[in-house]
Amino acid sequence: MARRTGRRPGNPETREAILAAAREAFADKGYDGASIRAIATGAGVDPALVHHYFGTKDKLFLAAMQAPMDPAEIIDALVEGDRDDVGTRFVRLFLRIWDGPGGAAGVALLRSAVGTEWTARLFREFVVTQILRRAVPKLGLDDDEQGPLRVTLAASHMVGVALARYVIKVEPLASVPAEVIVAAVGPSVQRYLTGDLDPPAA
Repeated sequence: MARRTGRRPGNPETREAILAAAREAFADKGYDGASIRAIATGAGVDPALVHHYFGTKDKLFLAAMQAPMDPAEIIDALVEGDRDDVGTRFVRLFLRIWDGPGGAAGVALLRSAVGTEWTARLFREFVVTQILRRAVPKLGLDDDEQGPLRVTLAASHMVGVALARYVIKVEPLASVPAEVIVAAVGPSVQRYLTGDLDPPAA
C-alpha cells in the first residue's frame, strides 16, 4: 500500500511532532522569531492543530520547555502583598513548587539546560521571555535601569538553590526544611529586588 502523504492527522503522535518542531524553532530563532505557522510547517500539520493542542504561543513554549509552572501565575502571586516582603514570598513559593508535583519536571528542565548549548538557548529564552519581561513591569521596575539585573540576580540565586537542593542534592541543603532556606535566602532575594545594588564608593 502506498504511503499517504500530506499533513499529519490528529493522532497521539501529532502533539509530540509539534513539540519537537517547537523546540527546534525556539532554539534556532528565539521565542520572538519562531511563529506558530513555521512550527506547524516543521511538524507537518495545519496551524489550527497547534492552537487546538496548545492554545497560545506562550503555552506551547511552556510545554516545549516542560516547565514545572507558569511563570505568569507565579509573578502575579508575588506582587500580591507588601513589596518589602516580596523576597520571602518568592523563595517560599519557589520551594513549594519544587517540593510539590512539579518538582520532577523542574529537575528535568535544569538538567537539560546545562546539558548542551542548544538546550541552554531554550532555557535562556525561557528566562528572558517568560520571567524577565513579565516580572520587571509587574514588580514596578520599569523605570529602574537596574530592573532587569535585579530580576536576573534573584532568578539566578534560586536556580543555584534548585541545582544544589534538587539536582546535585548537596547536604544539608538537600534535606533541611524549606522554611530554613526561606529565612536564610529571602533577605538576599529581597535586596536583589529592592535594595541598593551600587558598588561602594572608592
